[in-house]
Parts: sequence; C-alpha cells; structure tokens
Amino acid sequence: MTAAFLPPGARILSEPGSLEMARRLELVSVRLEGRVNRTVATGCVHSGAGEPPALLLHGFDSSVFEFRRLLPLLAARREVWAMDLLGFGFTERPAGIAYDPRAIGDHLASFWEQYIGRPALLVGASMGGAAAIDLALARPEAVAKLVLIDSVGFAKPPAVGRWMVPPIDRFAAAFLRNPRVRRRVSLGAYTDPTLVTEDAQICAALHLAMPGWEQAIIAFTRSGGYAPLGEKLPALSPPTLILWGEDDRILDPRDAHKFYKAIPDSRLVWIQNCGHVPHLEKPQVTAGAIEQFAGGD
Repeated sequence: MTAAFLPPGARILSEPGSLEMARRLELVSVRLEGRVNRTVATGCVHSGAGEPPALLLHGFDSSVFEFRRLLPLLAARREVWAMDLLGFGFTERPAGIAYDPRAIGDHLASFWEQYIGRPALLVGASMGGAAAIDLALARPEAVAKLVLIDSVGFAKPPAVGRWMVPPIDRFAAAFLRNPRVRRRVSLGAYTDPTLVTEDAQICAALHLAMPGWEQAIIAFTRSGGYAPLGEKLPALSPPTLILWGEDDRILDPRDAHKFYKAIPDSRLVWIQNCGHVPHLEKPQVTAGAIEQFAGGD
C-alpha cells in the first residue's frame, strides 16, 4: 500500500525498494521561522535504529526515492532519515516562499532540530551535497560526519537562471518535465544503461505531479542555485568522506580531487564502473564505504 498523497504512477512501481519507499513515505510538519513563519508538510522516510543517525539529502529535481536502494542497507545498522528538501520531492510548496539555497538551508536545519536533534551522519548526493555542506558550516553541532556523493560545489551554476522570465520559464519547465528529456538525463547519470528501467523512470518523475512543482523549480533556477563553495570548504570541521563514480558524466570527476584538497579532514573513495549516482548504481559498495567511514575504519 502506498502513501495516499502519492500520484497514481506509484501504483505501478515494481522494484521492492521502490514499493517499500512508497509504503514508508510520510509527510511531517516542519516549522519555518525567519523570512517565513509557517509550517511546511515535508516528505520523509524514517527507518532503522542505531547511532549515529543518518540523514540523506537528494539531488536536483529529485526526491527521497533516490535513496530506495541505499536506505535499507544503511537502516540495517542505524537509524536513517531521508527527507525531501524545500521546493523538491513531495514536500509542500507554499506560495510566498523564496525557493533558494538560503530557504532550503533554513528548512533543513529546522527538520534536523525537530526530528533528529543530535549529531548525524549527513549524506548529500549531487545538489544535496551542497545543502549538506551549508548545514555543516552553519550548524556544525548537527553533523558528526559528512558524506558527499558526486557533490555539487565546484561547478558553476547554469546561466539559464537570468533568462527565466515569462513565458520562457514555463517552456523551460515543460522541457524538464518531458519524459524523453528525463530519460536522456537518466542515461547520462548511469554507466550501466540497463538500470534505467521503467520503475526507475517512474521513481524519477513521481514528484512532478505534486502541486507547485513548476513554480518552485522556476524559482530555484531563477535564484541561481548553489554558487561554487570552494572558498568555504576549508572551514568544514566534521570528518568528510568523498565518494565519486569514476565515470561521472554529469559532474567533472576532477572536482573530487578539489574537494579532497580543500576539506581539511577528508578522504576520497572512487566507485569503479559507476556514473553520477553510486547510491543507485552501486548501492552495496556505497553503503559499505559509508559504514566503514562511520565506524572510524
């Protein structure tokens, strides 16, 4: 049985991990304070037991379904939370909110305060890596250890944001929604194209049917997204694991070396025969590297 708020496409999911995520997915209230004072219904999945808890952050235009293969492996040994960032996934998208990195950071910090409240193993994939870095810098007490999976941080944001004005912005959103475009993006993210299954395509598109998707994706793109973080990285204090698919065609693998050189207490692990999404393409290897790091080995 799937969560009642999920779109009809969830009924034809077939992979066990996808079905389990659809069953466990819930909406929890997160209080936002500061620029906006209100609660936001936030998509999350919670599973497992053990310390330290892990908090998983997905990439751009994605959702908690991105962790359908990794989460159960980590939950076998520890408490795990996966959450949908503000403006993404199945999290509510109220009008009047600035869907930019600052608002995403405020929402993420509030989620940690209200539902975790102790140092976590923070795992960020792609754009989620930039959000994780922001939290580790702003709230170091929230992060026991940091894991960056093929993370945003050195790539310059696309210049398209300055052109996101009506009606171009709606054409751009429609392009991003196009199933053929999304399939091409998925094929570029994996080394093994056989993993781009019908189930994988459904998981990648479910959140597109949520109210406000178009407005939030336009607003985030207009904001410019995450600027390069290189100058901030030397201030990171938690031990950091950098995981990178050696065949990444979305972000330059040379960025992995830049992270390793810039972050004081860091180690770099390459995932072989793997593209931009090791947590989906090589979940067993990725989970093993994370658990080894979490255990201090």
